[in-house]
Amino acid sequence: MPGGGCGRSAGDRGATPSCNGQPVKEEAPMPLVHVLLVLIVVGVLLWLVNTYIPMAGSIKSILNAVVVIVVVLWLLNVFGLLDNLTKLRVGK
Repeated sequence: MPGGGCGRSAGDRGATPSCNGQPVKEEAPMPLVHVLLVLIVVGVLLWLVNTYIPMAGSIKSILNAVVVIVVVLWLLNVFGLLDNLTKLRVGK
């Protein structure tokens, strides 16, 4: 492809996509069970931190908010709703 891009061209139907002669690995979707397991582990870890580590209430609130924001962004990315933001470029 012009510009050094990799991928399939119109004549490559049925062929394995390649980049510089190397096959391109296509990302497999994450099974729903793995997503649920990650959510359970993160929830239990957050509960353990909130319960057994002494911290000021304001720090716990900030920690909880950061964890929730990170988990929501991760879920949006896993389900493909954050795809457009990962391709966003700022600047030149």
